[in-house]
Amino acid sequence: MTAAEPEHDAPEDEMKRKFREALERKKRTQAERNAAGTGKDPSKVNAAHGPAGGRRSFRRKSGG
Repeated sequence: MTAAEPEHDAPEDEMKRKFREALERKKRTQAERNAAGTGKDPSKVNAAHGPAGGRRSFRRKSGG
């Protein structure tokens, strides 16, 4: 058994390795998109303040 090729990994270690590889692929593709200037806007907040036009009107409830 060598350090590069263990005979049998624990299922948790195998799962962690797969998640790390997927995360590295994701980071690599995002870095490529950011370098190219394409992709979606990196900010997480969209339309934070709602519609800008008009004035809100407040009404009291009628009745009892």
